[in-house]
Amino acid sequence: MLMPKRVKWRKVQRGRMSGPAKSGRTVAFGEFGLATTECAWVTARQIEAARRAMTHSLKRGGKVWIRVFPDKPITKKPAETRMGSGKGAPDQWVAVVKPGRILFEVAGIEKKEAMEAFRLASMKLPVNTVTLERAAGLGEIVFGKKFLAKVASGVPLEDETVAVATDGAPKEPELVKPVKPAKEEEA
Repeated sequence: MLMPKRVKWRKVQRGRMSGPAKSGRTVAFGEFGLATTECAWVTARQIEAARRAMTHSLKRGGKVWIRVFPDKPITKKPAETRMGSGKGAPDQWVAVVKPGRILFEVAGIEKKEAMEAFRLASMKLPVNTVTLERAAGLGEIVFGKKFLAKVASGVPLEDETVAVATDGAPKEPELVKPVKPAKEEEA
């Protein structure tokens, strides 16, 4: 199971999980990626269960990258213990994931096989996920409130493509606000 060899602090505070992911939002190593659309703590056991489900589905074909690492210790007090007397002992390790974070990547397989592997892996995870394909321009998909609303309503992700300039350099995705139609004047 994944866990750090050594850490600076044995116990850490809970922290916050608001906002989109700041890094790890592009498919960098493989051809397809599994991204989350929610905030959560993903435990080391869940990451390992998802990895096993994917590799079993791929029948040892292709290559799998794990893009998250559980480096946050979660403490727990023993059962039937009175309140007080300090923080509990470290119990498990989690990775903090935010919307847009790529969890797994695969390469060397067909799209249909990748979708099936990601479907099986997402059943082992505590978050909703979407499957991404590496764009020709190697851009990133911007995860915001509008994108999450589209995912929740079931709109396909083919609309979220990265534009490639005429010279071949990738453009950054643009967030365009819709223009309100002008009101017709009543006469």
